Amino acid sequence: MKRYNHFYRGCLLLLFITIFGGCASTPFSGCSLEDKKSANINVQLGVEYMRRGRNDIALSRLKKALNHCHYSGDAHNAIAVLYGRLGMAEEAEPHYQQAIALMPEAPDIHNNYGQFLCQKSQWDEAHKHFIKAYENPVYRTPEIPYTNAALCALQHQDYATAETYLHKALQKNSKFPRALYQMAHLSYEQKRDKAAREYLQRCLKVAKHTPETLWLGIRIERRLNNRDAEATYALLLRKNFPDSEKTRLLNQSE
Repeated sequence: MKRYNHFYRGCLLLLFITIFGGCASTPFSGCSLEDKKSANINVQLGVEYMRRGRNDIALSRLKKALNHCHYSGDAHNAIAVLYGRLGMAEEAEPHYQQAIALMPEAPDIHNNYGQFLCQKSQWDEAHKHFIKAYENPVYRTPEIPYTNAALCALQHQDYATAETYLHKALQKNSKFPRALYQMAHLSYEQKRDKAAREYLQRCLKVAKHTPETLWLGIRIERRLNNRDAEATYALLLRKNFPDSEKTRLLNQSE
């Protein structure tokens, strides 16, 4: 099987990097009440700017949060995520470690750090943190670290482990779009086309089309010799995403 090289695409409805820890309150020993409040406000603003793609303003806000209170686990977590997105791994690493030191039971931080380590090809260490996230009994969304663990396994071509994690994610949340898409793609790669179709259809009941879902649908239906369904997917891809890489691949394949 060829290397699974686009494991972070398809059915992108949920922000996969989670920002805030799962604790009701963050340890702030050493900070005044006013500094705690200012730090929290700046973390919230920084996260919102991250979501809007304004990383420069986000970084400024998160630095202000840490200036107000260096003991904010949420601030360390958020700025670590941001540094990771900016490709600044050396800057991100100490903030992840500080966040975990301050909030060792926060599953969101372990999930984020696991994803960060996976991107650095540190598979074994990454999975240790995913385990700490999804085994936390109070974590409300364990399907996220389960799916991230699957994506990490896919990155180093451990398909059996990936499928196991995806099944566990769907046991926790049968409508989780990212896990459904990844199961559809993995099934397609393994030539289980009817299963791939089923997972993709389930994904599209809870998520909007992306170029990736449409291109996958085209290839599934093409192999199943369903020309009408293939043509429908192709029409939607060309209409809604005319300049996408997947549309270019479609044109080349015909």
